[in-house]
Amino acid sequence: MKYSIFSLQEILEASNTDEQTFESWVRSGLIQPVGEGPDHVPFFDSDTLEKAQHILKFSEMGYRTEEIRKILRKVGLPDSKHGKTPSARKEQFLTVGVLAEQVGVSTRTIKHWEDKGIITADMRSHGGFRLYREYYVFFCRLIQDLQLFGYSLDEIKVISDYFRVFDRIRSDSEAYSPEETDIQLQGMLEEITRLFEKTSQLKSGINRWEELLKKHRKLIINQKAKNGKRTDGD
Repeated sequence: MKYSIFSLQEILEASNTDEQTFESWVRSGLIQPVGEGPDHVPFFDSDTLEKAQHILKFSEMGYRTEEIRKILRKVGLPDSKHGKTPSARKEQFLTVGVLAEQVGVSTRTIKHWEDKGIITADMRSHGGFRLYREYYVFFCRLIQDLQLFGYSLDEIKVISDYFRVFDRIRSDSEAYSPEETDIQLQGMLEEITRLFEKTSQLKSGINRWEELLKKHRKLIINQKAKNGKRTDGD
């Protein structure tokens, strides 16, 4: 699921707050980043923006930081319209450039996979930059594996969709009707069976090639030695 996020500059503009004031709220614990990107760059969500707007109103009414803290502790704020971000707060996220570098592909490849619907950014800022969980490094390597197995991107898209559906079923048992859930789970089992068959074929092929290469490596080394003796004889 994607969540609306803000960089520091974006949330300052959206909340009409100056940087010094906002950072004082962060230092005092009134405001907390929801996560960090590369180089520990903080980012914030829609709930943080709403909270900042309320805190700003209290400040404009003459309340000091400690007084605002007490108000928030006792009364809280009106319910957020936006819902909450995932429970794993302060998670590390990667930009598209860092993700591409760690996977060993170009940013263009990552964006192409996203255009195909194989991967999706976990968060997207109002300024347009995207952030991905660190898990996507492993997931993108799985995509590369499937390409080596001979899968097309359209076929890989089907498999990635199963991953997303399964995550949703596990997190919300009521996401689909019992009949639809059973169909989805059965489809996943059939895809797993196909993947097992494919990997078994690949393992057999790898073993054949390893034996062949080892054998011919020895034969080539021996032949090279014989050729060296011929040169010495000349």
